Amino acid sequence: MNISQYSKGCGALVEGVQLANLSDAELGDLRRAFADHGVLFFRNQSLSPDDHLTFAHRWGEIVINKFFTHTQEYPGIAEVRKEKDQETNIGGGWHTDHSYDQKPALGSILVARELPKTGGDTHFANLQKAYESLSDGLKKTLETLRAVHSNVHVYGEDGYYQSTDLASQLGGVDDVGEAIHPVVIQHPDTGRKILYVNPGFTLCFQGWTPEESRPLLNYLFAHVLTNGFTCRFNWEPGSVAFWDNRSTWHSAENDYPGQFRLMHRITLAGGALQGV
Repeated sequence: MNISQYSKGCGALVEGVQLANLSDAELGDLRRAFADHGVLFFRNQSLSPDDHLTFAHRWGEIVINKFFTHTQEYPGIAEVRKEKDQETNIGGGWHTDHSYDQKPALGSILVARELPKTGGDTHFANLQKAYESLSDGLKKTLETLRAVHSNVHVYGEDGYYQSTDLASQLGGVDDVGEAIHPVVIQHPDTGRKILYVNPGFTLCFQGWTPEESRPLLNYLFAHVLTNGFTCRFNWEPGSVAFWDNRSTWHSAENDYPGQFRLMHRITLAGGALQGV
């Protein structure tokens, strides 16, 4: 197995291994790489749905997403589907999966099933590197703050997706809610500090109004996206991406009109986030 840096901004490419036949030693190497790099990319995998579930269970408990449609045979696997006649895609803006939960997801394992001929790349961002490059003064300020994360404006009855052609494909409008997390968290495996806010679900700082919060949040979002902490993954048949939801963002391109795309996603349960 060879693990190499995928780009200067984020991620690692893992070669010479099949996730369906992973040894315990290889799993240990992947655990360390996952914590260090935030997102791991794999090519040329032969990963059936059963293999997908087996690999996920070796990392921990699976959490069932309240909003996505699941495969009929495998309820632990969510479909990220875009039909040929649909205009809206799932996950088309920068976000962190499940930051709106009291115990946000550990990670997500996305497997390519059917791909468009062109387009459909996924972007990722490294929030550990983004935090480390901030000034000492701003770091100290952020370490005292907590932020409100919500999914109401995205998945709720009056949320974004209900006004799109994905409304009938997604559920859970009555299961929306919010959570409050530290703005700077410590990674449970490495102890490294991570900036934990995201454009999709972070509304404001606790005790601040949205209007007061917006300038600083916008500054942080721009800092992540314009200073070399991102990478872009081009999907191929047999590709798998496995990302750490505590230390990364991601965003899916919607640049393949008239083409079908189907991905299978398993989300791993996490724990309460710890501040610094």
